[in-house]
This record gives sequence, C-alpha cells and structure tokens, in this order.
Amino acid sequence: MHFGRWLHTGTLWVGLSFLLGGCASVSPTSTPATLDHLLADPALNGATVSVMVRDARSGTTLYQHNPRTRLIPASNLKLLTTAAAMDVLGPQYRFSTQLLSNGTRQGERLSGNLYLRGLGDPTTQFADYQALAAQLASQGVRQVQGDLVFDDTWFDAERLGVDWSQDDESTYYGAQISALTVSPNSDFDAGTLLVTARAPVAVGQPVSVAVSPATDYVQLSNRAVSGAGNSYAITRQHGTNLLQLSGALAPGKQSRQWVSVWEPTQLVANLFEQALAQQGIQVLGRRVIGASSPATATVLAEHQSAPLQELITPLLKLSNNNMSEALLKAMGRKTANAGTAAAGVAAVAGFLQRQGLDPATLSQVDGSGLSRRNLVSSQTFTDLLLATSRQPWFEAWYNALPIAGNADRMTGGSLRYRLRGSAAENNLHAKTGSMAGVSSLSGYITDANGRRLVFSMISNNYVSDAAPIRAVENRVALALSQWHE
Repeated sequence: MHFGRWLHTGTLWVGLSFLLGGCASVSPTSTPATLDHLLADPALNGATVSVMVRDARSGTTLYQHNPRTRLIPASNLKLLTTAAAMDVLGPQYRFSTQLLSNGTRQGERLSGNLYLRGLGDPTTQFADYQALAAQLASQGVRQVQGDLVFDDTWFDAERLGVDWSQDDESTYYGAQISALTVSPNSDFDAGTLLVTARAPVAVGQPVSVAVSPATDYVQLSNRAVSGAGNSYAITRQHGTNLLQLSGALAPGKQSRQWVSVWEPTQLVANLFEQALAQQGIQVLGRRVIGASSPATATVLAEHQSAPLQELITPLLKLSNNNMSEALLKAMGRKTANAGTAAAGVAAVAGFLQRQGLDPATLSQVDGSGLSRRNLVSSQTFTDLLLATSRQPWFEAWYNALPIAGNADRMTGGSLRYRLRGSAAENNLHAKTGSMAGVSSLSGYITDANGRRLVFSMISNNYVSDAAPIRAVENRVALALSQWHE
C-alpha cells in the first residue's frame, strides 16, 4: 500500500498531509452537500463511483450516489465471503489436516499406505507438519511399507480463480489454492515461500539468498547484485518453480518477499517427507499426489486450525486472498459436497437469500475479490452490512474489520495508517479494497450524534494512482464521523 502527500484547495477544506493517512480538520458538521462536493474531486474525473450511506439501526438512506451501479469491488468482496462463512460454516468451524492409514502395525512397521489428507486449512505451517510426523513417531512407527499419498481432493484441482491476472501469478496474494497447502508465516500466506536476499557490502557481488521453509522444491536463478538503484526484483517463471532474482539491492541491506509456488501440494509433499525423515521414519513406497484417502482408513494424527471466529481477524485485517478462497470452497464442500468456487458462490447466494437479499443483484466468481468479473453495488454492500449487524456472531466479525488509525497491525490492519488524529480514528471499522483502477471502502462508523452508520464507496476506472482516491475515501469517512442532521 502506497501513502503519499496530497494537497487540494478546491474542496470545503484544505488537506494537510496524507503521508501517514491523516486528515485535515473539517467543519463541525457534514451534510449530503458535503459528500456531493467531495465526489466532485478532480481525481474522480471520468471514474465511476457508487456510494451509499444508511442508518445502521433503521436502514434509512442518508445519502446515495449511483447506489445500484455494479462495480468491481476488489477486496471488499471479502465482506461477503466471510459473512457467509460465519453463517454457513459457523464461528466454531475449524479446518483439519489428517494423517491416516489403511494398513496394519507390525512392530515398528506400518504395512499399508500412509495418507496425508488436507481439508483446506490455509493456516498450516511447516511446524504443524513436523508435529504430525512426531505424533506418528510417538506411536512407534519407524517404517511405512506402502506409499505416501498426499490427498488434496477435498477441493477441486482449479488452482487459480476465474480471470485472475497473469502478472499476479508469482505474488503472495495470487498464490495457488489447494486443500493441502502450507503457510510460511503467521499471516497465513498459504502456497508461498519467504525469500530473503542480503546484499554484501562490496558493490557488484551477488546477493545471498535464503528460502523459508528450507526446501529444494524451488530452484534459484540469482543474477541480483549489491549496488545502487533499488532495482532488485524476484519473479517465478510461469509453470515452474524457478525463482529469478535480478537487479541491484543496496549494499548491506536485505529484502524479504513472499513468492508463490507452482503446485502447493507438491511443496507440502517435499516438506512432509523432510518431517518424516527428521523423525527417523522411512517410506518404502512411492510418493503419490492427488489420490483420495479410503473411507476405511484410520486417523493416526490430526492438526486443527483455530476456529473461524479467530481466523477472520488475520483474513480481514490483512486482506488474505488464499484464506478467502479456502473459505469459499469449504462452503461449497459443506453445502453441496463439492469443493469448488462455483459451489461456494451458490452457498453465499443461499446466505443472502436467508437474509432477504437478492443474489441476482451481484456477480461473484471468487472469494477474495481478485477477479475483475466480480460486480457489486454500494447498495448491496450496505444491505450486507445491515444484515450482518443482526447476526449472533456480529461482534467477532465487526472487530475483525480493520480499524482506522490504530497502529497495532492486527487491530488497524489495512487502515492502520489512515485517518490518524481524526474523529474517524478508532471509530471507522471497514474493509479496504484495491487493484489497478479500483478502490473501495465499506463498513461502519459512528457519527457526531453517536449514531452508527453503514456506508460503502466503490470507485472504478480512474487513471490516477491510488493515493488521491484513498484521500477522497478518507474525507468521506471523516465527513461521516461528523455527520449531523
């Protein structure tokens, strides 16, 4: 996320500095005319904007601008996915990863296949796979006489969402989706590896590179050197796990980047085989990818994630795409016994219908909002925000939203640098969304009279960079925090 300085003299007030997302002082009260003036900002010239503001208790509309115009929502779509997941899966839902066998024990030997079965958990880390191997070793198993089978069939084999951009392929936020995956960190960026490059002090020398978790599943082509210019970059070649490092990194500095892998199930296989070897467990058979565990197999060890009501915090605060896609497919698996995005979208539609909302008013194709085929209006988002406020799990969901101006990363999330020192600080709970030509902000804010409002602002087709658009969003939020009728 980029934050820059912004100054504009044509609105009702003069902006001071948005370097840290702060807002200028405003007049004591705001009205619909205030919002009209803000939306006339030159940064929005030629853009399409949908805005709606409503009373959170009564649902009364306080302001609207193209409220039914469907636009690309970017990560605001996660509001829809997570709310539906809390309803469909339930706040106590946990993902699971299981170690099973259909064989028999003969002393230290397991006669039969060993299955590692993934049920979609995007939070599993290498340490969790090591713990599963340790549980097997604690049962006295030292040799598996059958195959080692990696079962990722809980979800389908579609690794990417509909119409995801090709240039996102190697990024952490465009990582492939698998029911059997691994995260390198507590942010749960599943399907990625952390690549750390360090530049030596001597100019022109190659950077040193470390990959975490340590694995030979990826190969390195390292042409990056120590030098001026800040041109260091890393990409993954399409269809491979060849990581290409290029450019210059400042002498003595380091760079940490999360890079997605091709076929995350295979990465899990590589790491779990390491974990078994660490425990002195030998597998005599083959590595098998993508076969189903037999119904007669016995669970030998299991790892479970935290409950969903806790997982939505890193998901919403940090806008985690892979977690969102896992929830979508998990909903499909529960409602239609199909771990597909399409089944998940149908489950979301069912949630909307139960809330009295019409799913035909929007188009959803993925869970994260990374696809440009998603189309949602600000009215639909405010309908959703009103509906969620009536749910028994609302407080957990509301607190999981980013909170403006709060410096704590797992509190402020993607809003932690915005609206500091303003009436919206620690007041605005909202989800951000951003991609090229798209910015969105939807959530809850309390006005000058202590009344909670729901609002949504979606902007598409602007040609400036994102900073001026976020500045307008900040001004809108600030105006709402000082709304008075």
